[in-house]
Amino acid sequence: MAVTDHQSPLFVDLDGTLIKSDWMLEAILAMLRISPVSIFRIVIWLAKGRSNLKRHLAEAVIVDIPSLPANREFLEFLKQEKSKHRELILISASDQKAVSAVSEHYDLFDAAIGSDGTINLKSEAKLARIREYIKDGKFSYAGNSGADFAVWQEAEEIIVVNAESSIADKAKSLTTQQRPLLEFDKPASLLPRLLKAMRPHQWLKNFLVFLPLILSHQLGETDLLILTVLAFISFSLCASSVYFVNDMLDIESDRQHSSKSKRPFAAGTLPLQYGVLGAPLLFLLSLVFASLVGTQFFAVLTGYWLITCLYSLYLKRLYLLDALTLSLLYTLRIIAGSAAIAITTTTWLIAFSGFLFLGLALLKRTTELRNLVIDGQVSTRGRDYSTDRLRVVTVLGVISSTASILVFMVYINAANITDLYDQPVLLRAICPLLIAMLARVWYKAHAGILDEDPVLFASHDRLSQIMLILSGTILWLAI
Repeated sequence: MAVTDHQSPLFVDLDGTLIKSDWMLEAILAMLRISPVSIFRIVIWLAKGRSNLKRHLAEAVIVDIPSLPANREFLEFLKQEKSKHRELILISASDQKAVSAVSEHYDLFDAAIGSDGTINLKSEAKLARIREYIKDGKFSYAGNSGADFAVWQEAEEIIVVNAESSIADKAKSLTTQQRPLLEFDKPASLLPRLLKAMRPHQWLKNFLVFLPLILSHQLGETDLLILTVLAFISFSLCASSVYFVNDMLDIESDRQHSSKSKRPFAAGTLPLQYGVLGAPLLFLLSLVFASLVGTQFFAVLTGYWLITCLYSLYLKRLYLLDALTLSLLYTLRIIAGSAAIAITTTTWLIAFSGFLFLGLALLKRTTELRNLVIDGQVSTRGRDYSTDRLRVVTVLGVISSTASILVFMVYINAANITDLYDQPVLLRAICPLLIAMLARVWYKAHAGILDEDPVLFASHDRLSQIMLILSGTILWLAI
């Protein structure tokens, strides 16, 4: 990107321009992490205006400014302009206290101007403040949103940073030979970023809703199959809604994590506004599909969503209770599958699922703790786990995995279960495969060579895939 020859004062927007994120939303999330009930205080502050909300947020919470993702290409440009002694002014609709703190952190700006608790320094209000600062002089402006057009129309030089293509194209229409445009940090297409935040690879877990249909030997019933497919779609949309909520609430700790820092919200590649709007929209869409399945499934899905939200807000911080909650959420997928086709989930299946996924949840915590040991850290940020609990978590996880195998062995030998199969003796061949799969992932966890999500590991690992296919084939032959 060529460096401009203009030496008029450069006014730089903060949210989405200097940084990829939005300070106000970052502050709101910080408050909700501390106390979810603070949402009521936020609503009261907002009722008196956005500027009032920002002022109270600035006084109530401290945003971790160094962790906020910056638009790197534009930041390098600013450093070059600073070296040429160009006057740089940070101006934002964020509160003055926040703008000053950001300006101090980057040590690039000659002045920092923000909202004052009464006037929300945005669009025409921002232009008026710029005019007040420079009187009748010329100025350049860097922004990224539709609210910046009022300023760009009066600017000598238009600088577009991290703007969606629709904004950038419209800004180009304002350019003339005397008024050039520079563009930095052009984002990738929106759809891939949205899909990444929705985590479609995690939808593999929702195939558990098909298990009751398969085990009840009704896979050939077209009407029931359609209901189960609708249930799968509904659960997947609901899960993505929760992933949006979880990733926004975890954004601060994710930025400190080697791999989670690449998640769209943490990395700033997807603006938080999309999460705020996307989470409720995805949940409402999931309820539309759920209503097509039936009232029982609708109730189970709603319960799943409430528990996952409670998990994201609070339960995930609690030692062991977080793993128990994850186990329950997996089991609810199976119960939902039963509700979709109006059958009752057997106690054996619930017990097997509970122990199996509790073991896998503890396996995930074991892997996280081992990674901490490797990285020379002591505790997980935002969770009540430390490396001195590694042995306890590992032992409990192995016990739970072993219990799932024992429950499965009793299950396939129960009279009311064997009567459902023509060749029930074949089911015993699944036992060594189950033992091998669980023993293998626990070995890899112990050796420190397992990804933190064992379910995703199994879905990508060739040997695990082969053993799962063999188990499915044996089950089919036994019917």
